Amino acid sequence: MQARSRPLFAAGVAVLLVGCGSHPEEIAKAPEPTPPPTEKRSAFDSNSWNSAIGLSGGTGARFGGRLANTESYAAVAESGFFATAAERLSTFAADVDTASYANVRRMLAAGERPPADAVRVEEFVNAMDYDNPEPSGNEPFAIAGEVGPCPWAPGHELLRIGLKTRAIATDKVPPCNLVFLLDVSGSMRSANKLPLVQRAMALLVDQLRPQDRVAIVTYAAGVTVALDSTTGDQQDRIHGVLCNLQSGGGTNGAGGIQQAYEIAQQHAGDAGISRVILCTDGDFNVGIRDVDALEEFIATKRELGVFLTVLGVGHGNLKDDRLERLANRGNGVYAYLDSLAEARRVLVEQFGASMMTVAKDVKLQVEFDPQMVAGYRLVGYENRVMAATEFRDDAVDAGEIGAGHALTALYELVPFGQPVPGADGPVTVNASVRRTLAAPLATLRLRYKPPHGDAAREVSVPLGGNRGPAGAPGSRDQILATAAAAFGMLLHGSAHLGDFGFDDLAALLDDRALADGTGAGLRQMVDQARALGD
Repeated sequence: MQARSRPLFAAGVAVLLVGCGSHPEEIAKAPEPTPPPTEKRSAFDSNSWNSAIGLSGGTGARFGGRLANTESYAAVAESGFFATAAERLSTFAADVDTASYANVRRMLAAGERPPADAVRVEEFVNAMDYDNPEPSGNEPFAIAGEVGPCPWAPGHELLRIGLKTRAIATDKVPPCNLVFLLDVSGSMRSANKLPLVQRAMALLVDQLRPQDRVAIVTYAAGVTVALDSTTGDQQDRIHGVLCNLQSGGGTNGAGGIQQAYEIAQQHAGDAGISRVILCTDGDFNVGIRDVDALEEFIATKRELGVFLTVLGVGHGNLKDDRLERLANRGNGVYAYLDSLAEARRVLVEQFGASMMTVAKDVKLQVEFDPQMVAGYRLVGYENRVMAATEFRDDAVDAGEIGAGHALTALYELVPFGQPVPGADGPVTVNASVRRTLAAPLATLRLRYKPPHGDAAREVSVPLGGNRGPAGAPGSRDQILATAAAAFGMLLHGSAHLGDFGFDDLAALLDDRALADGTGAGLRQMVDQARALGD
């Protein structure tokens, strides 16, 4: 039987999972993945038994066994306010990851309160769907700015900055050279780990074209090339390999990465997109243990044109901090798959954004006017903040943005003449200058490099001019971004919220413009979090 060939970006088309059941999936319902029916087990499997009673890998839940939760998250120290008169410049690297939002969604659905450091507010904001303008002209970005009220601090304002890149047309997608690097160690046997990864990768395989290539490398106690680099018109063969994967053994993650990059480099010259896609729960416990050496290896490969996308799965031993760092070093995105629906969003609907980099080392610098803004605070992006001097230092690594990506950032502003929290009283620059609604509050400078090259480009635009009257709620995008940020701050335990609580957030989300899409999903998570109590 000849394999099917379908174009990439087939959003809205029913996707068939070939091999693992060969039946249409109800993606929107995000069914709990089950082990592939082709999987065979012996009458007595010691690895399965150890897993079931809580020894070695697996969940240990079948016979009451329970493993300690060893998930790890990088510490997040919330940013405070800066007085504009003392520091006009705020600089940070772009970040379009959304792993934190999906991971927290998984916890709340399970009735668990997420640890504070699992919450990265900017990823909550970037997980929403906005109606940002499309780019025009030769620049890859469209930039939008809006100012609205700050619901947790009456008298303060929120400046929303929105960036959007141009989505790429289906017939313009260059040939893709992909290597699936799949963790098949014992810790991956849970239904929400390897079985979910198999179905997620099947969604991507269904989009391959004859000019694309894919290889599959697996790692456990050892490293196996399950499929040599194969053209995209051999989908049935690729599906067959995916469906027959089984989990067991240790986790030689570092060795697997080395093998995957070696295969990717063999075909990098024939493709416009060369990328390793790592799928794991993050438990790298065998092989090279030096995280710095592993990151340096990945960074070296990105300079050769092979980037890294990281997909985290599962619970109990998720190494969120490590996976985020690896993706950052590999010029890629880090996503967490809590369902097949999320896999479809990342790997099908947002393939261009996830896989095709259109701007690298993207840095944003906002210069506030002290005659308009007394103080400011960047909401989120704590692990992306940069020194002002690093903005034009093109040797400093920053974030990457893909085709069709959207990035949103919020600043909490203290209007001119008001006291800045943490500062010694109000800061006055020139009392004779009166703030007007027509004057811009700040200037945004955006600096980036093209995906293949090191010559940086820079653009600048004014922000916050032509504002509406004080207290006006703002656009649907403004309300949605505000609500997403407030939710993340509540879960993180922000010191800036005052008396603002879940009831206030629910009232904000009652806006009819947020009744569907990500607004409805956000409201569901808010209700789940509120039900957990204090």
